Amino acid sequence: MDRLLFLHTSIFATIERLFDGLIPLLARFVFAATLLMYFWSSALTKLGDGFMGIFIPSTGAYAQIFPKQMEAVVYDVSQLGVFHWAVVVAGTWAEFILPLLVVIGLFTRLAALGMIGFVVVQSLTDLYGHGGIAHVETLGAWFDKVPDSVILDQRAFWMLALVTLVIKGAGALSLDRILSRQLLGTNATA
Repeated sequence: MDRLLFLHTSIFATIERLFDGLIPLLARFVFAATLLMYFWSSALTKLGDGFMGIFIPSTGAYAQIFPKQMEAVVYDVSQLGVFHWAVVVAGTWAEFILPLLVVIGLFTRLAALGMIGFVVVQSLTDLYGHGGIAHVETLGAWFDKVPDSVILDQRAFWMLALVTLVIKGAGALSLDRILSRQLLGTNATA
């Protein structure tokens, strides 16, 4: 039994050591394959007209981020303040920039933390701002044999990929790895 345990431990310790950078690389790949275009498409709906649209968000952007406040002012953006504008602009930029940083592996841990915060705020807005909390199928439940609820099920997988990146860094084939080697002369995965 001891030999079998030793063999098992030796084999999987070697696999873990050799492929340690693969897990975060796969997390970034899955994020790119499943969520990059989701976030970018969502961000595109928030842009206003023309080049200045990155500074003057669409009415829909305010409705997505501040649904109850927009309803209260009958969708008249001019009745909202600088705070609302700043949150909408920052959220829109974050929806473009943070996913890109995750995918290319630059400042990955910080970008993944930012994405975790973004997804938490997005989920709370979906549940309370847009009324998803009233729909059991939107919120979902864990351990219920139904894996397709939007909030608890899907976003748990999003969080798993992002938490992996926060803990492990960008992994192999990342700008973090290149920068750490160039600037610090290390093999850190930042």
